[in-house]
Amino acid sequence: QVRLVESGGGSVQAGDSLRLSCVTSGISLSTTYIAWFRQAPGKEREFVAAIRPSDVYIDYAASVKDRFTISKNNGKNTVTLQMNALDPEDTAGYYCAAGLNQIKNPREAGEWLYWGQGKKVTVHS
Repeated sequence: QVRLVESGGGSVQAGDSLRLSCVTSGISLSTTYIAWFRQAPGKEREFVAAIRPSDVYIDYAASVKDRFTISKNNGKNTVTLQMNALDPEDTAGYYCAAGLNQIKNPREAGEWLYWGQGKKVTVHS
């Protein structure tokens, strides 16, 4: 059984940093594509960042590039999203996702097979 469990998040001021973690089980991060998505109230779920099993290919949404960093520790089955210079526009529920390495359009939420329960991030101005 595949499980993705997010932790971290919370409420911060604009400009602050937060770190989200996703502990996985039932999958191997050395062979599984991993991503973070977010969903603000009343909006669709949107792509944030993704990292392929090989770590060679990493992709970020334009809105978070140079502020957020996705990384993983295969041995600890953990994926991390470091978020710096947070802006109120980053306020959302953040979700960890896992899928097959053959995903053709990783920015589409429908391409991903497994999801965590989500963690709320609130950024105050």
